[in-house]
Amino acid sequence: MTRPILVAPDKFKGTLSASDVAAAIGRGLMGAGIERVEMLPISDGGEGTMEALVRAARGRIVTTEATDPLGEPVVAAFGSIDDGKTAVVETAQASGLWRVPPEKRNPLEATTRGTGELIASAIDAGAREVIVTAGGSATTDGGRGALEALGAKFKKTKADLAELQRRLRRVKLSVACDVRNPMCGPEGAARVFAPQKGADSETVELLEQRLKEWAKLAKRVTGRDPADEPMAGAAGGLAGGLWAFAGAQLRPGAVLVLDTLGFDARMRESFAVVTGEGKLDDQTLAGKALFEVATRCRQSGVPCCAVVGSDELDLFGKRLLDVEVAQAARAGYASAEDIERAARHLARRSLIP
Repeated sequence: MTRPILVAPDKFKGTLSASDVAAAIGRGLMGAGIERVEMLPISDGGEGTMEALVRAARGRIVTTEATDPLGEPVVAAFGSIDDGKTAVVETAQASGLWRVPPEKRNPLEATTRGTGELIASAIDAGAREVIVTAGGSATTDGGRGALEALGAKFKKTKADLAELQRRLRRVKLSVACDVRNPMCGPEGAARVFAPQKGADSETVELLEQRLKEWAKLAKRVTGRDPADEPMAGAAGGLAGGLWAFAGAQLRPGAVLVLDTLGFDARMRESFAVVTGEGKLDDQTLAGKALFEVATRCRQSGVPCCAVVGSDELDLFGKRLLDVEVAQAARAGYASAEDIERAARHLARRSLIP
């Protein structure tokens, strides 16, 4: 084997970062006798995307003060890559659910203002392209807080976008979305995700109505209607708000991340790719990073395997995915040692001639 094995996993949510997972898989492969292993931790646009992009691009993390979901000041960060011309703003940094203790979670009050402040700080620092990664938020405000932090002013039936447009002039704004849900409706931000953020059934309906009114305002002011727009429901509608009022481009997070990392070229130079994620299930097939990696490998004729925490995908899903899977978890979750062991067995079974 003269070409390397490319190790390109996503995080194991709640336990290990993508970098930690890649390191564990790499140790397992080398422990099986594979000498050439290259690491490329990836993400689907959710938590961990900033770290993956900054690490791969040899960028830097810039810390600054921002507002948390409940309006309190916190120290947050954005990523700076491409000599400062591109910034990566992770929604979870300032507006993340992890910022709010369970007993204080209030989706009606939670704001994305801090994410808007990070975008503003990145632009002030010289960024001319800002990638906002939408995932892990505590919010369902449709991005209103972020837009107000960037200078927009809203009333019930009208909006003043002059300052927002001035701030974003000559700035390319993209949102890496980790879900395809629209802003409103049965599959929208409120009904699907707000319960995970502390909303009871009554609050869900209040949030749904608020998002519908917000979408109507967007259509009236800009001509863009985020209510049924795919991916507009990411981060509690932040994606849709930035798309409608700020002209942001919405892109599937895994696609944006892999393209930014130059995955295709690295993949074609490799003997095989080993990817991974914490839980393999139906959601994997809905655009998660592992599925995007597997699809690109299949289309290019590059062998692909996966190390996962738990494997809950049915037989039909496995046929669609078409990769060899090694499950690492033994006691409910996968430790780094479990992942290393699973990768070692996978290598001996499938990657060593």
